[in-house]
Amino acid sequence: MDKKIEDKEKEAREAYDDIINVFSATTDEEDMKALFDDMFTESERRDFVNRWLLMKDIYQGKPQRQIASDRSLSLCKITRGSRMLKKEHGFMRRLFASRSVDNSHI
Repeated sequence: MDKKIEDKEKEAREAYDDIINVFSATTDEEDMKALFDDMFTESERRDFVNRWLLMKDIYQGKPQRQIASDRSLSLCKITRGSRMLKKEHGFMRRLFASRSVDNSHI
């Protein structure tokens, strides 16, 4: 692999780790909101929120076609969310399970 490409990939991995560390260290809700407002455009935040909402809908057992219609989302995005929730030890599944009593539908 080209040295320049390797350097860029290494830089990207380090930046990703740095971002994760900043997010992990940010424990104040107002600071996190300010961080999101600074880092993401309004459109990116809206996409972020829509992904969260579709994951909640899937977890609650709503049919994918209904979610697509209700949220004006493609079935492709919804299918990706569904796959994430079906991972037996996936983070999103564990997160929603910890916030809900009934997870028998996933």
